[in-house]
Amino acid sequence: MQVLFKNGIHLPGPRLWLDPHEPQSTAIVSHAHADHIQKHDHVLASAPTAAMMRLRGALRCRFQTLDYCQPVEFEDARITLYPAGHILGSAQVLVEWDDMRLLYSGDFKLRPGRSAEPIEVPQADIVIMETTFGKPRYRFPETEEVAQQIRHFCRTTLEDGCAPVLFCYSLGKGQEVLSCLEGVDFPIYLHTAHWNMTAIYRDFGVPLPFFRKFQPGQKLDGVLLCASGCRRSSWFYNVERTAKIRTAYISGWAIDSGACWRFRTDAAFPLSDHADYDDLLEYVRLTGAKTIYTMHGFAEEFARDLCRAGHQAQPLRETTGQLSFF
Repeated sequence: MQVLFKNGIHLPGPRLWLDPHEPQSTAIVSHAHADHIQKHDHVLASAPTAAMMRLRGALRCRFQTLDYCQPVEFEDARITLYPAGHILGSAQVLVEWDDMRLLYSGDFKLRPGRSAEPIEVPQADIVIMETTFGKPRYRFPETEEVAQQIRHFCRTTLEDGCAPVLFCYSLGKGQEVLSCLEGVDFPIYLHTAHWNMTAIYRDFGVPLPFFRKFQPGQKLDGVLLCASGCRRSSWFYNVERTAKIRTAYISGWAIDSGACWRFRTDAAFPLSDHADYDDLLEYVRLTGAKTIYTMHGFAEEFARDLCRAGHQAQPLRETTGQLSFF
């Protein structure tokens, strides 16, 4: 099996791309975050990912939706998607070809979430895995602990006569934060982008608390979920005109000291849809892989730690070029 690493992962044998960075004739897309999607001709993906890609403008793609854990034949390869636990519809990709089992993790998370399918990790000979948080300092608290902190921040902010604004991505993080607000006794408002993505979650049966779309010009009398990029817009300026606000950034990077200063917020909470350091180590163990390639984030540091632990590991870079397995 040959693997080329340039502008994404390319398998020349079955003529297949995994999360390519440029439009291709055929590609498997692991999930619908903007840094993973392009306007390919033919896309293999889960049904939720296809729906989200259409919402994000991939209207001309020809989608072939795949169910989890159901192998399909493609060229001379067998392809199986497994839930990745990252966001709704996120998938690991197992490619079986030439008697080899290659597993591409995509973005993943082992910790159970509230709004994504729980991960299922298959066995593989070779793993290509993301290592966004591949340093030992990135060990996240339990999800419910962070959820309690977020609810407490919202409640005390409202009691002080202010309105809480939670900065979180419109896809994945927004719905996870929304799920964390289940049972609160104050209104929950969503920015339009969050509203549109959350509608897809509802369509696929994800249980979520009651929420409203925040309308321009209305007074903010509850918690507002929006992306941090909104704060530079006239829309957010109008929000600030209607209420005194306190802001919080929701991200795994909140583990870092100085996160509030970095994100220019009043608070920061380490709720992540990625694997933390311990999850990354456990993922390697669960796959049983003999060879591991790391990418994104702290790829070099994590590969070095794996080598020290006796694994055969190497970080992938755009200069890595061709990998061959026999």
